[in-house]
Amino acid sequence: MTKMPNKKVPQRMCIACRQMKDKFDLIRIVVKDGIATVDATNKANGRGYYLCKDVNCIEKMAKHKSFQKQYGFELSQQLIEEIKNNLN
Repeated sequence: MTKMPNKKVPQRMCIACRQMKDKFDLIRIVVKDGIATVDATNKANGRGYYLCKDVNCIEKMAKHKSFQKQYGFELSQQLIEEIKNNLN
């Protein structure tokens, strides 16, 4: 009996540290109509951004205003706490 080849896992880049990682090892932030939310299902409609499941990346993202200018959305304190709670 032959094994079926495993599916290739998509790679995505963390917007804080700029490292490529497996899509499912990252937190997806979806921006729709200028509102950013955490996408726990990885299937929500809207523009998705990826962030490492690392406190350093989250804090870097929250600290620098350049991300807000570059990506066009603001991280609320509530969203930052929600992201930190999604760290597994």
